[in-house]
Amino acid sequence: MTDNAKTGIGKTAVTRRTVLAGAAVGTALLSMPSIVRAQDKSLKVGVYGGYFQESFDQHIFPDFTAATGIEVQSISEPTGEAWLVQLSQAAKAKQAPADVSMMSQVAMLKGQAIDLWQPLDPAKIPNVKNLLPQFVNKYPDGRIAGIGAVSWYITLVTNTDVYPEAPTSWTALWDPANKDKLGLLALVSNSFLLEVTAKTFFGGANKLDTEDGILEVMQKLAELKPNVRLWYRDEAQFEQALKSGEIPMGQYYHDVTGLAAADGNPVRSTFPKEGGILDSGCWAISSASTKSAEAHVFIDYMSQPKIQATLSRNVGTAPTVARSVTDLTDDEFASVSSDIAPIIPRYDLYQTKSDWLNQKWTELIVAG
Repeated sequence: MTDNAKTGIGKTAVTRRTVLAGAAVGTALLSMPSIVRAQDKSLKVGVYGGYFQESFDQHIFPDFTAATGIEVQSISEPTGEAWLVQLSQAAKAKQAPADVSMMSQVAMLKGQAIDLWQPLDPAKIPNVKNLLPQFVNKYPDGRIAGIGAVSWYITLVTNTDVYPEAPTSWTALWDPANKDKLGLLALVSNSFLLEVTAKTFFGGANKLDTEDGILEVMQKLAELKPNVRLWYRDEAQFEQALKSGEIPMGQYYHDVTGLAAADGNPVRSTFPKEGGILDSGCWAISSASTKSAEAHVFIDYMSQPKIQATLSRNVGTAPTVARSVTDLTDDEFASVSSDIAPIIPRYDLYQTKSDWLNQKWTELIVAG
């Protein structure tokens, strides 16, 4: 997993995953006696941990195994740059911690630079035709490096006991009334607060086209520092504080917040009028994987409109295919997405100006 990737909030119990996978294998063998036995065909799939991984383990992987006979070993990806580094180092030793991994857009760019991803064969992924164009990630020479897995929103979240009325704008982060009440993602390249600030106060992401513009945005962002109780790297820490009301406002993942609310916790996710932050992940195959055939089957399966709709219903992610080809109702779509134009991260900056951005972020935003 990389800096701007969606991280997890825990680890799925092995027993639960084993039981689910076992049930799926049994169903496959009974209902499809002609397919290859699942234990003879397997695939290691890296996904973000916590609720996200649990949802895949419960709602996606068993059905995939039943349909294809390919057993999935679910791998919880670590946070930050660690997963990209692990994949890269392992590939040099011709090993693959996971055959297919869900990678952030910045990780895709960094992986491309070192030829870490096996080029995908679109002829083996007929469902690629369903994807929106922005979810087909290509090498500069046109080879396909990755296929859109899911997209998700980072939104403005609040504790409903502390804030009976939902905020309507990202400007709430700067409100002096919210001193020492915020939890914000700690990294420049996973918080996307530069883009939020540019959209909220400077008319849009074009303000980030120059270093002078970026510094001006950072200076505005620094004004909210008195309101920040926690710059978090550990999602579990912030989530618990949000639920308890100790840190009653911040930015967090829309899908995880929705799941927590559905479990009865006093939390809400709000799409501000300036838009939620729309991030996404790609399926990519490690160059060291020997399971290219199985990986292509998996990526094609995940690109089906019905599977994207299943993800929206059960994982809380926004579909990577056009809404029109899914059977999502208006309410179902609204629960995972929004008609408000989103804030799109400037992934290019985190690739080309990574060191400079991290230095200035430390100096101006999180220091002190």
